[in-house]
Amino acid sequence: MKLIIQIPCFNEAGQLPGMLADLPREVPGFDHVEWLVIDDGSSDGTGEIAREHGVDHVIRHTSNRGLASAFITGLHACLARGANVIVNTDADNQYRAACIPDLVAPVVEGRAQMTIGARPIDEIAHFSRIKRMLQKLGSWVVRLVSGIDVADAPSGFRAIHREAAIRLNVFNRHTYTLETIIQAGQLGMPVLSVPIEVNPPTRESRLIRSVAQYVFRSALTILRIFVVYRPFRFFGILAVVLALPGIAAFARFLWFYVIGEGGGNVQSLVIGATLITMAAVALASGLLADLIAANRAILAELRSRQIVADLERERARLED
Repeated sequence: MKLIIQIPCFNEAGQLPGMLADLPREVPGFDHVEWLVIDDGSSDGTGEIAREHGVDHVIRHTSNRGLASAFITGLHACLARGANVIVNTDADNQYRAACIPDLVAPVVEGRAQMTIGARPIDEIAHFSRIKRMLQKLGSWVVRLVSGIDVADAPSGFRAIHREAAIRLNVFNRHTYTLETIIQAGQLGMPVLSVPIEVNPPTRESRLIRSVAQYVFRSALTILRIFVVYRPFRFFGILAVVLALPGIAAFARFLWFYVIGEGGGNVQSLVIGATLITMAAVALASGLLADLIAANRAILAELRSRQIVADLERERARLED
């Protein structure tokens, strides 16, 4: 059994040595433990620092593609190198490496195909009130859409079984955390939350430059999740929201028309007809999006099979 710990990095030369010093080389249940760094177009020599500090594999993007892309690149690289289980962690050493044995245990025991480290959100001093609220809101949305009870959906500290890693994909360039859980739920993968501990912050977050930006990006991510993974529900709700005032406006016109005052209330007829037409368009969009979602599921299965074939070729190349 091989465990590979992957660390997506962008300009982490200053943080990486301390983080690597905490990583384990032995984990119960595994014969081999290796480290893999994804250098996401760094300009500060992150890749060289990683090699100097004993990282087994360094994968480099020639330009900065973002955290989600680095995460997926890492999964494929770990799979190609024979990983049975992959642990993803952050280069800023936010997550305590000593929790890795607890994180992988349910995967090794076959109780889960993916585990997610649940941080003690309410006890983290440097988390603002709004960040705590948004973290909980994100987890609630993921539970609603995926049907998986996850305590800390935005956590990037995860253990992923090989079979699950092959089937995961990310469309959001900003982050992979919420989307991968929803995909796991749709694919019927067992997912568990594992309580973990965190280290004091070593630098400011790169993903959260301001509260306003964090709120905006979180709102867009949540909206996109509903549109992509629950399209009929999203457009159905939108259709109802549009249709109800439209019907009310239309009924208002009919009332005045019956009592002989319809000529002065034509605007109600126009507004009502417009809203009802928009509701019909939203409902039709929901039906079309739902068909596209079904097609996406078929394409995802084909993609998984292609990845398996590609991994076999890549593994053979690495062994030569």
